[in-house]
Amino acid sequence: MTEKTTSTVTRLLNFFSRRPIRFARFFAKILSRVVNLFHLSKSPKSIRLNLEICLPHLSHEHKELLVRAAISNELQSYMEFFSIWGSSNAENIARIRNITGEHYFHEAMAEKKGIVLLAPHFGTWEVMNAWFAQHTKMTIMYKPIKNDEADQFVRQARSRERAHLVPTDESGVRQIFKALKMGGTTVVLPDHTPKHSVETIDYFGLPLASSNLSSKLIQKTKAKALLVYAIRNDTEDFDMFIEPIDEKIYEGTPNEGTLVIHHAIENLIRKYPEHAHWSYKRFKANPELREIYNLPFDEAVAVVNRVRAENSTASNEPPLRFTK
Repeated sequence: MTEKTTSTVTRLLNFFSRRPIRFARFFAKILSRVVNLFHLSKSPKSIRLNLEICLPHLSHEHKELLVRAAISNELQSYMEFFSIWGSSNAENIARIRNITGEHYFHEAMAEKKGIVLLAPHFGTWEVMNAWFAQHTKMTIMYKPIKNDEADQFVRQARSRERAHLVPTDESGVRQIFKALKMGGTTVVLPDHTPKHSVETIDYFGLPLASSNLSSKLIQKTKAKALLVYAIRNDTEDFDMFIEPIDEKIYEGTPNEGTLVIHHAIENLIRKYPEHAHWSYKRFKANPELREIYNLPFDEAVAVVNRVRAENSTASNEPPLRFTK
């Protein structure tokens, strides 16, 4: 990287991180309108297909409204990250106006068995870190960003939150296990597609390669599992939600526990579909669906219908068909 490029990255990071969060949202809204108007991104195509896969019962008009809302909300979340990373813990904590289910967290803290916070690709999850860090020691897996300056920028934000960052490998997993057994807390993004996995677990009726690390952590340590998410509200602040995961997660195999987590995420998406990060190409995590985001829409739908029907037959469940 040249010195000129490096200084440009630094200037951009500093500029956006020091702007008020309202500026970040305004900039994102303008950008989303440009994307929608001039079709500057392939994301709307991926979003439409993901919506068809997950919410086939919605009308075409409703889905199109969700496409526009999803683009705007997702871009706002990403721009908000810069402002959050550039702000103090006190500022970020003050941005959380309302907390629903706070007692679940305090009850889990009192048990002193460790806590696994499950934060899916939904809403603006970064704003929650400072709030949790004021109550508990956080141990978080962190994959370095390829750009050195961006990586340093995020690491500085994490250090303000007093989070202990561990690598995304076996040594990091061991450190998280140790932290949980000592009553600490970790945060996991439970809905990502792992690079190396042989585990295939249903998600919206489709068998996808999935990580069962979250359920292993929960089952082996008996830590309390909580679903957490934050969404912006009408007063330009955030509402945070803390919800317990079904107790069935402590039963059965790690894959069965992961299925419990998937069901919780599915219910969350159905409840607040406009705040899900729909551009994430989660459904290519199946050998037969690997190319669906490159296919024409109707052809992709046909492939997904076939895979879902085969999966439903294999599990003795009636197939769910897409509506057209």
